[in-house]
Amino acid sequence: MRALILAGGLGTRLRSIVSEQPKPMADIESKPFLAHQIEYLKAQGISQVVLCVGYLHEHVMSYFGSGEKWDIPIAYSVESSPLGTGGALKHAERYINDTFLLLNGDSFFDIDLSQLVEFHEAKKTTDPHGIGTVALAAVPDVSRYGSVQLDDDLQILNFIEKGALGLTDTGEVEATSGLINAGIYVLEPGILAVIPSAQKVSIERTVFPWLINNDLHLYGYESDDFFVDIGTPEGYYEFCTYVRQRSNGASNEQLSRIGA
Repeated sequence: MRALILAGGLGTRLRSIVSEQPKPMADIESKPFLAHQIEYLKAQGISQVVLCVGYLHEHVMSYFGSGEKWDIPIAYSVESSPLGTGGALKHAERYINDTFLLLNGDSFFDIDLSQLVEFHEAKKTTDPHGIGTVALAAVPDVSRYGSVQLDDDLQILNFIEKGALGLTDTGEVEATSGLINAGIYVLEPGILAVIPSAQKVSIERTVFPWLINNDLHLYGYESDDFFVDIGTPEGYYEFCTYVRQRSNGASNEQLSRIGA
């Protein structure tokens, strides 16, 4: 299966750490975060990676080249101006002709991709309106991310933005456990038909809600494996800890507790 990585973000929240590099090029234990993602995909049998790049894309292309160093073909979809996550996907349409994986280039979710894909294929077999599966991380506090609501069949009913979550008496977002969008998707090519060309579009805030409201179904695949968003300094240092502990032989259970 082919995987596309959305690696064109400006990284404004991470400027204190990554000032002259794209966010996915943030150094994690002597190599870019994006290299950790590509190694993760290669280890799980992904056959090709497409990097959707924009801001300072020359840095990414110079470092990764054709992917020969990682023994996996790497292609590039280059945006001349920011298109958002949905617009970047549409811009890479020429690389998509079958079921594919889409990953955010600023988060890491250590799940078994083969199980995620099997889940998606099973749902697609029984639901002709099924167009995608969203990997969902179980976290102790959804207030940083927003949350996702599922029905009993694991179909996604709603994406709740963090600004719409419950508030405490002091006006702060109430800390509560739940499921969040972890930034890994299995999608069908049909999703491209609903994304306008050459426009800035968010897949999370625009495309996914549109699908839900127009009888095209998304399903949620839940996991409590290690998840981190490296878009903040806190998340960056959390992933550094994860990489060090994994290299020192920490168990999956120990790794999943990092940052909890």
